[in-house]
Amino acid sequence: MRFKPLGERILAERVEETNKTASGIIIPDNAKEKPLQAKVVAVSNEVADLKEGDVVVFGKYSGVELTLEDGEYLVLDTSDILGVIA
Repeated sequence: MRFKPLGERILAERVEETNKTASGIIIPDNAKEKPLQAKVVAVSNEVADLKEGDVVVFGKYSGVELTLEDGEYLVLDTSDILGVIA
């Protein structure tokens, strides 16, 4: 199944962050927050600044979670995206 976002939106897949602190302490899954970074999977025709494969940072309560056949995704408005990680 293919999903094409409409308007000024993107489809993104959350990027899992490491589960270990800098000092080596392992953080259990139930104590971790959802990651605030995502890899762009699909882009609306109206979005010019982003492309598939970009890694973006977004606000904590942004986007709509969506489950498709091959996984869980996030539909984000471009106004919810804070920046792109280079």
